[in-house]
Amino acid sequence: MNIRYKSLSVWFVYASFLLVTACDSGTSPVQEVSKPEPVAEVPVINIDTDDIAGMVSSSKGPEAGVWVIAETTDFATRYAKIVVTDDQGRYLIPDLPKAKYSVWVRGYGLTDSVKTTAVPGGLVDVSVTPAADAKAAAELYPAAYWYAMMKLPKSEELKGVPGGLNEYIASMKNLGCVGCHQLGNKATRTMPDEFHQISPSIAAWARRISSGQAGGNMAERVGELGGVPLKYLADWTDRIAAGELPSTSPQRPAGLEQNVVLTIRDWASEKTYLHDLSGTDRRNPTVNANGRLYGSPELSTDEFPVLDPVANIATTFTAQVRDADTPTTADDPVVAPSAYWGNEVIWNSKANAHNPMLDQTGRVWYTARIRGRDNPDFCKKGSEHPSAKLFPVNTSNRQIAVYDPVSGKYTFVDTCFSTHHLQFSEDQNNTLWTSGGGDVIGWVDTKKFDETGDAEAAVAWSPLILDTNGNGVRDQWVEPNEEINPKLDKRIRPGYYAVMPNPADGSVWGSSNNPYPGALLRFDPATGLGEIFIPPLPGFGIRGADIDRNGVVWASMGSGHLGEFDRSKCKGPLNGPLATGNHCPEGWAFHQLPGPGFADLPDNSVESSYYTWVDQHDTFGLGANVPIVTGNLADGVHVLVEGNFITLRVPYPLGFYTKGLEGRIDDAAAGWKGRGIWVPSGDRTPWHKEGGKGTKPLVVHMQMRPDPLAK
Repeated sequence: MNIRYKSLSVWFVYASFLLVTACDSGTSPVQEVSKPEPVAEVPVINIDTDDIAGMVSSSKGPEAGVWVIAETTDFATRYAKIVVTDDQGRYLIPDLPKAKYSVWVRGYGLTDSVKTTAVPGGLVDVSVTPAADAKAAAELYPAAYWYAMMKLPKSEELKGVPGGLNEYIASMKNLGCVGCHQLGNKATRTMPDEFHQISPSIAAWARRISSGQAGGNMAERVGELGGVPLKYLADWTDRIAAGELPSTSPQRPAGLEQNVVLTIRDWASEKTYLHDLSGTDRRNPTVNANGRLYGSPELSTDEFPVLDPVANIATTFTAQVRDADTPTTADDPVVAPSAYWGNEVIWNSKANAHNPMLDQTGRVWYTARIRGRDNPDFCKKGSEHPSAKLFPVNTSNRQIAVYDPVSGKYTFVDTCFSTHHLQFSEDQNNTLWTSGGGDVIGWVDTKKFDETGDAEAAVAWSPLILDTNGNGVRDQWVEPNEEINPKLDKRIRPGYYAVMPNPADGSVWGSSNNPYPGALLRFDPATGLGEIFIPPLPGFGIRGADIDRNGVVWASMGSGHLGEFDRSKCKGPLNGPLATGNHCPEGWAFHQLPGPGFADLPDNSVESSYYTWVDQHDTFGLGANVPIVTGNLADGVHVLVEGNFITLRVPYPLGFYTKGLEGRIDDAAAGWKGRGIWVPSGDRTPWHKEGGKGTKPLVVHMQMRPDPLAK
């Protein structure tokens, strides 16, 4: 079906004139009437019966780079599909399931349009009006533009912070506020009514961060910075309450950003903190094509969410624990009543799952708690287990569990090391590597576990030992707090946060975000030796990271950069007494993330990216090995394409904040329709999003079509 826009009215008048003339004369209108002066070329768009299309315009003419949203409540999950208008103001929302939709427009500089009811196969032109004033326009800005209004402490206020202002910024982003919340969204830049009566504002903020079951943790983080953040949080919200607005405004989507198609569904409950999801095998993203997605509800519940994106149905299964005395997060007290939930204990989880990952058969492996902290005897000193003989481990906070969607069986894998993130390597044993082990890096030979069911035989771990004596062999070592001995190696505390097997050489990399300024780590399973690489300025504050198929590591950094590290560029020795972290500055490069910067700093970005994921297999359609960075203050993700960032935002509901993502190929022969990335919302407080209390965690399927009107 062809549909023409805007200049259609000219053509309708002309056609009517032709018809009347033809009837009067009894001759062909083409023969009797001369063609009028040419008008502008008529925009044309083709649609199918499952599309909705049209034009968006205002009194200024066609509106380019604005979002058109079609949403419905006809399914078991929240369902919305969002596209961006092209440079002529046209849009096409493709492949809509049969339902009744509300169609409306949101865009920077505009007031949200009136909602129009429509069904697929029709034309919906939308008229929009400019925002009433600068304040109304700013309500739609991403959180970064509001967060950039935050003032920064003076050096004399940070005497107790070894890294000064840089460490303060990294702590606020990585380990403090922004690591868990989208600071700058409507909920955080305003003070809840319940605390308005508390004066001064610094006291109101002290009360606010003491709220709920996470209150103790939040207060502790601020205390580690000497309480300094409270002063600046209070000043920030006071100025906003007085009417101060962001000094810069966001640009509308343009170029590749106009090609994105967003499909939004919800799952879990309004009280569930969803950390991450998995729906395929990272090594082969065609596994589980069109299949269900599995979430990890850290801290909040043992009802693990499952989303069927074909049927638009969200369900759960109940995760078990092995031991009845396994701790629960319900034991974490409500420090002070929440502005949203009062004294209610909303989190109750024994499994406390952090991260899921599918294997080659479609089973889901979770970093999940199965018991209490005390390790079994085979982990401890005196055990004959090879890893325990090298480095015994007495406790672990979280282990591993495996869920088989076919049988429904949930299997426990007892690990001596704690777990956090996990990834499979591309070896014959399908080795599963984990982070979160503290003093060690741990792994599971999943082939052996499947064959024997024996966790003791399948798990292994190692400390990270630097080859400081330079002989290429792991020898006796000095401890982390001891001086380097030229005759011995040196142990470091790896603190693996991210974990990433290198497909190029079989090594296993990790990121460490504490202590400041963070570091990248490398472990060689063949030698048992480790390496550490500390970023030089301007980079600092590493958080999540990933690796491409060439062995280059890409890391989210609290400095507002995407860090790039290429070990092959190192000029000096990679072992010996000088190879202790600062020995390869030439291996680093830094890409400043999009968005505004703090006014008190030169040339910076306030963006606080939680994690980076590398699209090793071109699941998104923008090329293999493309880094995709979580845009935690930008309502979406940043994609580095040929050296330049594009930002793909989720404009509705506002406040979208993700901690991870994953790509899947559902049909390699279907072009863009068979590819996409799956991006869950990961804010600890889903009620902070637009819509407030009652809003559930979201899953967004992002797809990149070749142009804004592709169907």
